[in-house]
Amino acid sequence: MELKICRDVREMGRMAVAEAVKHIRQAVQERGSANIVVATGASQFEVLAALVAAEGVEWQKVVGFHLDEYIGLPESHPASFRNYLKKRLVDLVPFRAFHFINGEAEEPAAECRRVGELLSAHPIDVALVGIGENGHLAFNDPPADFETEQPYIIVELDEACRRQQLGEGWFATFDDVPRRAISMSIKQIMKSRAIVCSVPDRRKAEALRRAVEGPVTPLLPASILQRHPQVTLYVDPPAAELLSRK
Repeated sequence: MELKICRDVREMGRMAVAEAVKHIRQAVQERGSANIVVATGASQFEVLAALVAAEGVEWQKVVGFHLDEYIGLPESHPASFRNYLKKRLVDLVPFRAFHFINGEAEEPAAECRRVGELLSAHPIDVALVGIGENGHLAFNDPPADFETEQPYIIVELDEACRRQQLGEGWFATFDDVPRRAISMSIKQIMKSRAIVCSVPDRRKAEALRRAVEGPVTPLLPASILQRHPQVTLYVDPPAAELLSRK
């Protein structure tokens, strides 16, 4: 695990994207196409802005997936991750294809299988992810399932996760925050050839410290990143405040 402390969130976004673009270009050069996973949330604003502005990306050769989506939330809702990604990325660059999770599917389990089959046909070259205040990776809240082989799973969102979504302003009240979501599984995220993780803000400092310096445990899901052979964390100074190694 390589840790990069950036001057601010804008530099974090630029540096994270420079690393991601390197992997995208390498995949296109070696295999003719690249497959990527993209995270959402407030922590990814600068990352996605930098990704859209990045030069030298042959987007027509890139297939995209996203990590997670609320179950039952209309796409028109401001907190919908489909809505988020279309506005900030997918409608702005010419992907070969981008495969969304349909959180409004009548049968969420069938939707997990559908996107899982698509993902299985597109091994991920680089995953752009973040870490939640509760240490979650995607919507795999603690205690996370480190064992399932399913690419996408249905998860129950814990109170800390739901309060983070409320605190970031995505919902008007706590009761408005959905209780379930479809999430890429931990094992599937770890199958990515490279992982680029961006973590800004002081409110993420304790989760980051435990993910980087603590034991690998389902109680802090992002700690599993310690076991990935090619992961780079980009953080701003407030997020890095509690780290013993800087």
